[in-house]
This record gives sequence, structure tokens and C-alpha cells, in this order.
Amino acid sequence: MPQHGQSADVVVVGAGIIGLAAAWRARQRGMAVTVLEREVAGRAASHVAAGMLAPVAEVEFGEDARRGLALGLRSAQMWPEFAAELQAATGIDVGLTQTGTLLIARDGDQARELQRQLALRDSLGLETRRLRASQAREHEPALTPTLHSALEVPSDHAVDPRRVLDALREACRATGVELHEHVRVAQVESDRTGSRVTGVALEDGWPIQAERVLLAAGAWSGEIGGLPERCSLPVRPVRGQILRLRDPAGAGLVRHVLRFEGGYLVPRPDGRYALGATVEERGFALRTELGGVYELLREAHQVVPGVSELEIEELCVGLRPGTPDNLPAIGQGALGGLVWATGHYRNGILLAPLTAELVLSLLAEESSRHAELLATCSPLRFAEERRQEGRHATLSPPEVVT
Repeated sequence: MPQHGQSADVVVVGAGIIGLAAAWRARQRGMAVTVLEREVAGRAASHVAAGMLAPVAEVEFGEDARRGLALGLRSAQMWPEFAAELQAATGIDVGLTQTGTLLIARDGDQARELQRQLALRDSLGLETRRLRASQAREHEPALTPTLHSALEVPSDHAVDPRRVLDALREACRATGVELHEHVRVAQVESDRTGSRVTGVALEDGWPIQAERVLLAAGAWSGEIGGLPERCSLPVRPVRGQILRLRDPAGAGLVRHVLRFEGGYLVPRPDGRYALGATVEERGFALRTELGGVYELLREAHQVVPGVSELEIEELCVGLRPGTPDNLPAIGQGALGGLVWATGHYRNGILLAPLTAELVLSLLAEESSRHAELLATCSPLRFAEERRQEGRHATLSPPEVVT
């Protein structure tokens, strides 16, 4: 528990992969860092995540998606060095596997959609390759014989988020980050002018003073009080259910990450698999439901029949932090000293190294090095949207009732 009158250079609210990675980087630069976690560090959405590093497979149509692609590609390039640095600092292998991803089409309709997806990636200059069914089964013999075709994405890989979280906790501990669990932040505190943060207040009323406050509380980021409307962010929880499976025979059923209509299967080096994930707008309800799990198992079995022989180790549920455009909010807030790092939606694991670097550049007042990337994910974009909506509402003519 934090001590009364405690202070720090930086208070980080939230100890998922984003908060821990940013705290570690800040401490490496000599800042006094205190991390506050409402439950147990690394046990929320980051703990549930499958760990895909898949900017190419995840790209969608639309301008927002293309802006997100630039972030994803940059962070994916950073992952090998980030993983190696964590292992060197802690001795923990974070389970980075670089075997690529296969997007699967089971029938003609899915194959036509796959061709559309291939054309999109070609237009963006992304490396992909169309595979016939026989070629796909050469890569992965466990795929169903009725497979139609596949799309190979050699640059998309995966990591084990739980190992990463273990490593980050150890790295933070070893460098002197103060981590406090089961501590809930009630609000951000600001000075009398309301222009700059002065720290945070806990639910029990105790204040922690800080020059800067980093809000990295995932789906709960928007629930923290003390911020005027102009400073708030529209972050919402998006529920995801995921199964963790184990092959008693060990690794080898599949090597690549497999993505198919309705889900994905992510292999681990030890013979475990992550099968996910549902996408559900159910508020903060953390409960598992049969319907979503059944759909995941059915779709996976149709792609890899051998899935039915795996053991179910765990059924998990987590809340992804989503924003209206599904892009993260990383950057300075409307108050001096306030920094946001939230809204990563389905890409929190992928974007962790880049987010930590961007946050460090803000904390160290070196943000000009990353001006273009920070502009892409600026939290202030939502305030601008609110101003535009208010302006349009003011200019709209009154409704005439007859």
C-alpha cells in the first residue's frame, strides 16, 4: 500500500502490458515511477490475450485502419529486440515465435473474400502469398482435407503474453519501480487553475503527488474521475472470450498462427494453444457464455479437426479497451502533465514496445522525434470531434413542427 504523502516523478495508473512496459522504460531513464493497479498486475486483458503480432493479417479497409497499420508495422519490427532485451534483463524467455500466419478459406465464398483481402494487402505493398489447398497442407498437414485455399503472411508472428508480463514485472522490480496492487485510483488531481495535474487521489482519500500521470488502465481508463469533459476519453470495454488448450502429445499439431472465419488458433512452443476470440459489446460484464465458446470450437474443428483431441485448460474472459475509431489513444492530454496510453483494442500486445517508446518520449519531452506517429493516435482527436459535433448542432436549423 502506498505511504501517506508519497510522491513520484510519474504515477502510472494500470499495470497491464502497456503500463508495465512504459513504467520500465521511464525507470530506465532515471525517473521515479509508481504503478497503481486496481486488481493484480498483469491479470486483466493482457493476461487473457492470445499474443498475435499481426499488423498485416489484422489490416482492414478504411483510412483509420491504414493509420493503425503504420503503428502496427513499426511496433512489430521492434518486438524481436524488445523480447531479447527483456530476456537479457530477467532471464525469462517471452515465447516469441516467428513462423508466420495463415489466413484460411474453407469454401468458395471465403476464398472470394480472401482474394479481396489479398488485393487490399497488395495495394498497400504488404508481403502475402496465395496458397492452393495442397500448398497450405504442405505447410500445415493438420488442416482439413476440404480446405479451399489460404493466404500466407510470413511477417506476422506471436508471443506469449503471460511470459511477457512475468518478464516486465521482474524488470520493473529489478530497476526500482514501485508497484502497488489492489489500489484503486478515484481521480486525477490538478492545480487550482485546473491546467496541470498534481497527482492522483486513491479511493481511501490518500493523495500521491506526481509531476506526470500516465493513464494506462485499459477498459477502465475512462472511469477515472477528476477530469473535466474536455479532457475525457470515450474508452469502452469490448468483451472477449478465449480458450486455452493443451496437446498431451506435445507441440506439433500446427506451427503457424491460423486465422479463420470466426476465430484464430495460436500455437505455443510447449504444445499449448490459444483459441479465440469473441468480440462482444456487453459493458463490464466479466462472464463466460456457452454460445460464444461453442462457435469458437465449431469453427476451429472445421479448420483443424485435431483440435477436438486437445484438452481444455482454461476458459478466459477479458475486456479490451476500444475507442470510436478503434485506434489507440497515446499522447498528451488536455491537462499539463497528463499522458494517455489506452484504447489499444485488439492490439495491446502488438503495440506495447512502440507505446512504451512513445510514452517515454513524452515523459522525457522528446516527442518531436515521433511527431507523425503521435499525431496518428493523439487523444485530443476526440475533443476536436466533440467540438465539431457541437458546432454542427448549433448551426442546424430548428425543427419545424406543423
